[in-house]
Amino acid sequence: MKNGVIFQSFEWYTPKDPHLWVTLKEKASALAQAGFSAIWLPPAYKGIGGENDDGYGAYDLYDLGEFDAHGSIRTKYGTRQEYLDCIKTLQDAGIDVYGDIVLDHKMGADENEMVSAKEVNASDRYQVVSNDQQIEVATKFTFPARHGKYSAFTWNWEDFDGIDYDIKGHKHADFLFDSKSWNNGVDDENGNFDYLMGADLDFSVPEVREECINWGKWYYDTTHLDGFRLDAVKHISSDFYKEWLSAMRDYTKREMFTVGEYWHGDLGHLIHYLIAVNYAMSLFDVPLHYNFYNASHSNGLYDMRRIFDGTLVSFSSDHAVTFVDNHDTQPSQGLQSFIDDWFKPQAYALILLRQAGYPCVFAGDYDGIPHDGIAPKKDLIDEMLDLRMHHMSGAMHDYLDHPDLIGWSFEGENTAGFVVLLTNARGGKKRMYVGTKYANETFYDGTHYVNISQNGEGIFLVNDGSLSIYHLEGEETWH
Repeated sequence: MKNGVIFQSFEWYTPKDPHLWVTLKEKASALAQAGFSAIWLPPAYKGIGGENDDGYGAYDLYDLGEFDAHGSIRTKYGTRQEYLDCIKTLQDAGIDVYGDIVLDHKMGADENEMVSAKEVNASDRYQVVSNDQQIEVATKFTFPARHGKYSAFTWNWEDFDGIDYDIKGHKHADFLFDSKSWNNGVDDENGNFDYLMGADLDFSVPEVREECINWGKWYYDTTHLDGFRLDAVKHISSDFYKEWLSAMRDYTKREMFTVGEYWHGDLGHLIHYLIAVNYAMSLFDVPLHYNFYNASHSNGLYDMRRIFDGTLVSFSSDHAVTFVDNHDTQPSQGLQSFIDDWFKPQAYALILLRQAGYPCVFAGDYDGIPHDGIAPKKDLIDEMLDLRMHHMSGAMHDYLDHPDLIGWSFEGENTAGFVVLLTNARGGKKRMYVGTKYANETFYDGTHYVNISQNGEGIFLVNDGSLSIYHLEGEETWH
């Protein structure tokens, strides 16, 4: 969709009550009117923590809040019927729905097994540091509460290649099962970054691949989702996801927009993965996020001319999902790299008020994070969404030409254009072109008035460490 925007609908501390599925169903119309064209829902299946699990500790992918397992029938976000009702209501409001897919690992096994394994070096997974040993592992998944409904497939240690805990020995370590090897086509961190957590799926096993494809088809038939957000793809064989997405698209006869989470700040790693999957998906622009983080923590020393350097959106904008923050980067999380509050307006302008990339707005920014006393930025983001929907058209003129002060303008096509000017340090002024059709008109940002010359230029101002958005005087005030 032209000028589309994804809404990430949750953060780590999203409460389990009221049920998120019910809340989002009630907000569907408002989200669509605000300008969101798609929504990323959190993992909808039962996790090891039952109703307290965020879904990433995946236990039973067929249990969408239907069976009494791990202490609850519901998931953290609600019941199966609430989930399905939520999806339909969002789609009826014109919003595409993307499901969060967690296929890397399983947790919360129903039975333990004794397995022969070797301990490996956590910093170099190819280095074996012990002899063969018998360990007790949580790898047998029989799903007794479901009684084979939807799928009779059960899992045992042969479907996994490793785990991080020996129950019998009470030892936390990285264990590789005998006769197994780590999957190829994964990130090269720690030598091989196949293993992440829990019981790690072995995608070299044909039955594992077949079951994951069968589940994907069942999931689509059950939910009728419009696309996917793939969790932890750097830990999963690129060959598998190339196969899985091809199977899903053949089955659904739809595009099924897909974005993968390949968490790496180096553009080269993202490019390597995109090539490996034949560009079958988009990826989150992690390098851009880190550029925002560095700019917000540099005490004004970051060179803003370089803000898009080394980013996915600058390399392949059609495969870049841009974002400011997400549930993993928020305070107290494993990838904490939260953008400082003062720079959030500038960062959101850099993804929402430009045409390159497919931007994603984080619920923790939009609605705030009460757990950490972080206030919502809904009003600011709504203003930008309105501009994106109704005014981001016509010729665009870039002024990414100063270490502190950068900006751009849209002339507007059949609508009024606008001007963006921002800084990470001292404020200042910049001569910018908006179009000769605005000759002798006045642009206004809520504080400053700028007269446009006969040649379509004006001298625009921005305050220290701030963002200014200028529009025609007399138009609705957006900033």
